[in-house]
Amino acid sequence: MSRSAWRFRSFGISRVWFLGLLLAWSCSAPAGETLRARASALSPVPNLEPDPTNRVSENLSAARFGQALFFAPGLSGEGELSCASCHQPEAGFTDNAAVSLGNEAGQRNAPTVLDSAYERWFFRDGRADTLWGQGLQPLESSLEMAGSRTGTVRFLLARPDLRKAYSEVFDNTLESFDAVQLPEHARPVFGEAGHPHALAWDALDPAVRANIDRVFANLGKALAAYERKLVSGLSPFDLWAAGEKNAISVSAQRGFELFVDSAGCLRCHSGPRFTDGEFHNLGVPPRGGGSPWDPARFEGARRVRVDPFGSAGIHSDDPEGDRSLATRTLRVSGEDWGAFKTPSLRNVARTGPYMHAGQFATLHEVLSYYSTLEGAMTGGHHAEQTLQAADLTDRQIDDLVAFLESLTTADPPADLLGPPASH
Repeated sequence: MSRSAWRFRSFGISRVWFLGLLLAWSCSAPAGETLRARASALSPVPNLEPDPTNRVSENLSAARFGQALFFAPGLSGEGELSCASCHQPEAGFTDNAAVSLGNEAGQRNAPTVLDSAYERWFFRDGRADTLWGQGLQPLESSLEMAGSRTGTVRFLLARPDLRKAYSEVFDNTLESFDAVQLPEHARPVFGEAGHPHALAWDALDPAVRANIDRVFANLGKALAAYERKLVSGLSPFDLWAAGEKNAISVSAQRGFELFVDSAGCLRCHSGPRFTDGEFHNLGVPPRGGGSPWDPARFEGARRVRVDPFGSAGIHSDDPEGDRSLATRTLRVSGEDWGAFKTPSLRNVARTGPYMHAGQFATLHEVLSYYSTLEGAMTGGHHAEQTLQAADLTDRQIDDLVAFLESLTTADPPADLLGPPASH
């Protein structure tokens, strides 16, 4: 049970009753105590819920195997890029670039992997609905690692340590392959049936393709088991919410008051992770100017429904669960055109530049945009109805930045920040 649920269930107190009591108490409590009481409703981050779609999500051997894969450049097409190339531990598991440079220049900003296991939808457009399915897409993206699922099998076969680790966690499927007979690169290519990789994939025997897909899915599940270890701890804000009066500055306290009150930030950045997990069109102009071109959630919703490595796919360990039901019934709407997922604000001070394509270099720039909405390009039926100019002063922006900086935590344990020692 999560810590937040325990607070209410263990005493038999309903959330409605508690909130009513809190409201009554706040009318007579000192202002600082009232503010900290509001903070306690947003702290701490609850414990991770289980992932029924991934049966090895809590398996320590799977996590160790996934950690080796995360830092292994051999999974990329040219053997030079790893997951850690764009998700660098020293940069808060981002690359601090406006748009990432993988095999080619990217089009979007790389989100952090830290705390990614809490997400409901993955990527900025939500085109994956499982953590393990998300980890597979960059491996085969021509913009990112430019690998393929046959390439990953060949890589595992060539590494006795990884080959052994795979069989210990999963099964002996790898032993059915002859690396010499596998194409160097073969994979389905979304929307490009004539791509050389797609033609090579189609030429393989269906039974061989099925086994390759199984290994590929398991590789994603191992990566996810490792990424579930990358969770942030308590921040200065959490300590302040718990009663340490001097854990954050007076400026940060003023910033929090603005955040939950007049600045309107809670409309999208709600809950202990400071995100509603939904998709919004904020009208941020594209990098380099011009008209908005990225369909974002509109395309992401279409793709997640047909993802073979999603919660409802044949490789899911819970294909009939609540998560898969939500995906199968997901509505693809023109209203979602240009809408991007609201990021968590935990550790946000470490993960700039900001917005989906790194349009803003600093948090000050982000808040200045929200203050005025100058240059916003929403319009017509794509307009974001919840967004309003906050009309902030310079001091208020400084205070909000101070609050956001107070959400920074320490790194995960050092033994998770690089390849495991035995690899």
